[in-house]
Amino acid sequence: MRALRHLNKYFLKYKYRLLVGLVITIVARIFATLVPSFVGDSVDVVQQYLDNEITSLAEVRSGLVLNILLILGAVLISALFTFLMRQTFIVVSRFIEFDLKNEVYQHYQRLSLNFYKKNRTGDLMNRISEDVSKVRMYVGPAIMYSVNTITLFVIVIGYMISIAPELTLYTVAPLPVLSISIYKLSVAIHKRSSIVQEFLSKLTTFTQESFSGITVIKAYGIEPQTHQNFTELSNISRDKNLDLAKVQALFFPLMVLLIGFSNILVIYIGGKQFLDGTIEDLGIIVQFILYVNMLTWPVATVGWVSSIVQQAEASQVRINEFLSQEPEITNTVTQETPIIGNISFKNVSFTYDDTDITALRNVSFEVKNGETIGIIGKTGSGKSTILDLIGRLYDVSSGEIRIDGTPIKELNLINLRECIGYVPQDAFLFSDSIKNNIKFGKEKASDEEVYQAAKDAVVHENIVGFSKQYETILGERGITLSGGQKQRVSIARAIIKNPSILLFDDCLSAVDTETEEEILHNINKISRNKTTFIVSHRVSTTKNADKIIVLENGEIIQQGTHNQLLSKEGYYKELYLKQLSEKEI
Repeated sequence: MRALRHLNKYFLKYKYRLLVGLVITIVARIFATLVPSFVGDSVDVVQQYLDNEITSLAEVRSGLVLNILLILGAVLISALFTFLMRQTFIVVSRFIEFDLKNEVYQHYQRLSLNFYKKNRTGDLMNRISEDVSKVRMYVGPAIMYSVNTITLFVIVIGYMISIAPELTLYTVAPLPVLSISIYKLSVAIHKRSSIVQEFLSKLTTFTQESFSGITVIKAYGIEPQTHQNFTELSNISRDKNLDLAKVQALFFPLMVLLIGFSNILVIYIGGKQFLDGTIEDLGIIVQFILYVNMLTWPVATVGWVSSIVQQAEASQVRINEFLSQEPEITNTVTQETPIIGNISFKNVSFTYDDTDITALRNVSFEVKNGETIGIIGKTGSGKSTILDLIGRLYDVSSGEIRIDGTPIKELNLINLRECIGYVPQDAFLFSDSIKNNIKFGKEKASDEEVYQAAKDAVVHENIVGFSKQYETILGERGITLSGGQKQRVSIARAIIKNPSILLFDDCLSAVDTETEEEILHNINKISRNKTTFIVSHRVSTTKNADKIIVLENGEIIQQGTHNQLLSKEGYYKELYLKQLSEKEI
């Protein structure tokens, strides 16, 4: 249970609720254990009448009625406190489940981009859903039934010893066999639970990717192949679950067998002791039979709880694997660091550690607040990497980035990202209304601000053409919209934030040149007091920038204004003439 120690902090957080639950459980079990005693007293009353120790039927009747009322009272009080016990422990388990899911989710948000490159979405989802649910069973039902079982055992066994020590010894004799069996089965369950959760993650990942890529699957007509792959993975997952179920299935038959054996011992040994006079009252044997059967479910839960703990341990190990990972990008500054937007790169180089590809080599340039810089280059030349480094999604391998004269690592990370409006190359929209997708850049924005941002991004007319206009709910990843509309909604989201730094990563590739000109005109007005980076493959997109840098294989091969670059032979002029001729054609 080493991995489950991570949950101790939550037990401390809810210690008072758990202590109340413990007291309630003890009270509930005390009243439950009174019932066999009252039943035994009723049998003794009947026995005394049969032995002529009591001759009055009225006295027998009054004794039985009194015991029946006591039994009903004890059962009702026990039921009430059992209800309160469940309300206490199960509610605490839900609180801990809530806290643990939030802890995992917040840690996911803190982790760097490299983490998401190395782990698949389905696996991340499975650990925060299925694995946390397995852990909840440990902090709720498992603990509740464990407390219940221990309390009942202490009370019942203690009482049984006080009235018939020898018979108690025979009654509990099968329990060591039960303990050894549980240990053996628990080890097997732990191993098989880990395998089941692993394959469940694979199955979740496969289905998530299939649903996300359903357009590609249908376009290529590979539904049968996808279904076959899913079936094969499902069959393996089913077999692993069956392996686990076969081991778990041994628990309850084993419990029933051992409890039945205990009943036989009580009847046989108790009967002999009653006949030879060691036990004087028949009611004691009846009590023992009731107590043994009262212990049936708690003893059975020992196996069930053990199974739950083993599954929770396997799941918590998987959760801890992610929680133990430290983010590569951390906020090293606690004080506020206001940002104006002067940016300088000094001999910056960067290598992606997951692919070992060097994206930038000794890149140096400066941009002042209010300036616009265009970045042009072939695919893979390092354009997007520059924007990622400005947002500190990665840290440089060598060299230095300064913002307003301060090394980027010495800036408050929250302040840095709050001052950036970023439009990625692959526009990502959430499955929400268009309005809320735009307001993602500014949560408390008014409707007028939303409309103005949409107008600046030249998407307002498209939106009002929808039946529900700005309340239109988008499909997953914004599939409801066209590529150009998604890009423009993403631009509106960045504009409404009114940041001091704007980063546009080839976000106009899916719009026509006329719309592009209108958007760029609006961006020029908006970005007068902002530092703006525009990454593009089109010369027309960057030609009005204050400075243009041309990248090739991660190095700056040209930089200057549009006119300065056209006056020199090189990549920029060749690209301009090529795109100009294509436009004329």
